[in-house]
Formats: sequence, structure tokens, C-alpha cells
Amino acid sequence: MSRKTRASANAPENATLSVNERILKDCHSLYVDEERGLIGISEKLDLALLAPRKKITVLLIGNHSAGKSSFINWYVEEHVQRTGVAIETQGFTFITSGRKRESLTGNATLHLYPHFEPLRKLQGVVDYLTTEISTSKQKKFSLVTFVDSPGLVDGDMVYPFDVDESLTWLGDLADLIFVFFDPMGQALCKRTLNIVEALNHKHPERIRFYLTKADTAGSDSDRQRVMMQIVQELCKRPGLNKAAFDMPAIFIPSLTAKNPRCENQIDQAAKEVSKAIDQMIQSTLNTLEKDCKLISSTVDEKLERDVVDRSYNLRARGKGLVCGGLGLFFPMLLFLHLLTRAGGGSFLESVVGEGLANEVVYYVTWLFTVVPDDSHTYAYAANLFLCLVFLMVARYVSRTRPTLPRRERRALADVRTYVQDSVKTRKVVLFLVTPHMLLLLYLCRLNCTKSTCSRAWAPSSCLDI
Repeated sequence: MSRKTRASANAPENATLSVNERILKDCHSLYVDEERGLIGISEKLDLALLAPRKKITVLLIGNHSAGKSSFINWYVEEHVQRTGVAIETQGFTFITSGRKRESLTGNATLHLYPHFEPLRKLQGVVDYLTTEISTSKQKKFSLVTFVDSPGLVDGDMVYPFDVDESLTWLGDLADLIFVFFDPMGQALCKRTLNIVEALNHKHPERIRFYLTKADTAGSDSDRQRVMMQIVQELCKRPGLNKAAFDMPAIFIPSLTAKNPRCENQIDQAAKEVSKAIDQMIQSTLNTLEKDCKLISSTVDEKLERDVVDRSYNLRARGKGLVCGGLGLFFPMLLFLHLLTRAGGGSFLESVVGEGLANEVVYYVTWLFTVVPDDSHTYAYAANLFLCLVFLMVARYVSRTRPTLPRRERRALADVRTYVQDSVKTRKVVLFLVTPHMLLLLYLCRLNCTKSTCSRAWAPSSCLDI
């Protein structure tokens, strides 16, 4: 199937994608394209590049019945997770968007998320991995993957896997970490605080604290007292004692009374997710530009090194030719001397002519008359020794470096042109179609004309993409 056919087949799907989805999908395709993807190019250049993710990962941590699953259901606007007072989530559940409602088990989950493959090394985790695929498009859910973690409790509760190590590993990979404290449950669970402290030590910028079920905390004074108790417990830990501490009070609107006593700040959580998506898009575009520069610089380095190696090989061959000629010159003198002594002058005349033959015989005879007759044996040995020395030197100095074939040089030049002219240009276009840039360009279009502003071309060309 041709590229044009595939593009036409994907047209209906692309038409339903949001701007952010199209940007991330295009960036991902620039890496994984079978013909000219950056991943394939980097492997040929011995570089290790990773394809960007299409979604952010939000990890939810809290004690059991803290409202993690309820929050996911509210965000997705679909009942995908079971909720209740009991421990409903015993393993890790990945909630993501897809074309149809579907549930997957552990191995299928790791196949869907290959960057979570190292979880196999943690004993028992794979058997407790599930994925819930929803068709919801609410609140940019198509760009989010929620990871619902097991409810954390103290005491003799035994988990079928190392939950602390698993949460720490997932926290390293997540873009956001939501920590939920339940005022009616074990909000000050030591296991929860220990894990949060460990994650906060490595990724403080990713963690957000929320007081869930705030509508059940009683009056305003009761809610303030609960929050003070939680904050005091957090501040007792050096890793969590920080300035500008914020813990919005949230609750699920559909699960509360008609007239809740407190303000619901749950929209702040949705805004945090939206902000993380925008940051991921910018980070993806910046990474794309860095990877293009890395590939271009690597290609330039290879081509420049090849030029240096070719120049070195040319000099090496010249040195080898000179030393090899000297190595053959001495045995040639010995051969001519023996030939003249054996009466081979007539043979020499027939080969090079009488005049040149007489000159050669004269100089060879003169050279060996300098050496006493009783030292001719030593002269022959020295002659052979110099011959061997020069031949060995010729072999040493004529060693060459490997160079690139002409076809490979042409392929590298094509790669550099493709990355510079196509990929980097595409990155600029994708940057211009981000929502913030579209708004800026649209305002520019309203206030500028082609005759008065050189930027007037950008809005019209980008808004049509």
C-alpha cells in the first residue's frame, strides 16, 4: 500500500483529532516512520533516541477509599472504575482512551505500554495490572493515561507485590502525581506518607496534594481542623516541610448534597492536567529539535572524519610508495652487480639500450669498488637488511583507515538534508499550530495586513493546516 493510500485511509481519523493530538501524533510519526523515521536513522548512526509519548501519565496515590477511582470516573465522565468504602483497587489500573470500550490484563497492558515493560522485573506486579480503555474525549482525556494505584493501609495488610517499590518506579515515570487525603479515612497513613516523602525527594515539581471528600468534613471549622492536622503531620517529615504548601479541597459534584458547605476546587486538578499536557507538547517539540541537531551534528562529524581519513590514507599511500621503492632499490643494485659480474652486459644492453646500460654498469661497478673485496659478503647482508627494513617501514606507514563508500556518503548527505529541510521545518509548523500560538497568530491576523506586517502570512498558512 502506498503512502498516499495510507494517508487517505487515515483522513477520517485525523479529522476527529484535536490540535494537541495531531501535534503529538505527527511528532510520534516523525520518529517511527518505517521509511525515514528518526528512530531508524539514529540506529544506523549508533545513536539511542526514544519516540515521544502521545499521552501524559498521571499517577494517583492515597489510602483506600480516598476517592481516586471516583476522581477518574468524574474526569472521564464515564463509570470505568469501581468505587466503594472497601479496597476496590488491589492492583494497578491504567485508564486510557481508545476507539472502543475494552479491558486488558497484565501482559496486554505491557504490550500497550512498552515503556512500562520494566515492571516485569518486580515480582507479582504483572498479574495485578489491568487496563480500562474508554471512548471518552472529555477534558482532553485522549491525551491522558491515569494510573490508579492500590489503596494504602497500615498494619498487617499484605500486598501480593512490593507496592512501595512499584509506586516509586511509577512515580519516576509519571508526569503528575496526585496525592489524595481522605478526611474520613486514614488520611495520615504512614505507608502513604513514606511513599510520598520518597517521591517528593526526587520529583517535588510533579506532586499535587488534594483533600478529597471535602463536603463530608463537616463545617468550615471542622474542615480547617482536618487540613491543619494533615499539614502538621506532613511538616513533621523534613522532605515534605516546604513553603507555599497548597492542598485544594475537592469533592465529586454528583456524589454530594445539593448545597455543599465548601467551595469545590476540583477544577484545579483538571487545570493541572491540562497544563501538564501543554508542557509535554512543548517538551516534545523541543526534544524533536534537539534530536534533529544531534543527528545533523553526528552526520557532519562522520562526513568530516571521512574527509580527514581519506586525506590521511592518501599521505599514507605516498609514504608507503616511497619506502617501498627504497626497499626495492637495494636488491635491484645487488641484482645489477651480480649481473655485471656474470657478464650480463649484453643482456642489459638488449633491454635498456647500449648507452643506458653502460651508465648503469659504470655506477654499479663504482659503488661496489668502494667496498673492499673481503667485505662484499657484509655489503650483501647489509643490502638485504636495508631492503627488509624499508619494506617493513613501508608496510607500517601505508596502513589506511576505513572510509565510507560513495553510496553511504551520499546517503548521509541525504539524511542531513531531510532532517534539516523536512523534519525541522515540520517542527516549526507544529509549533505554530499549538493552541497558544494559534491564538497569538489569529490576533496578529486581525491587527495586521500583508502590506503592514511581515508576519501576516503565518496565521493564514497555519490555520489551514
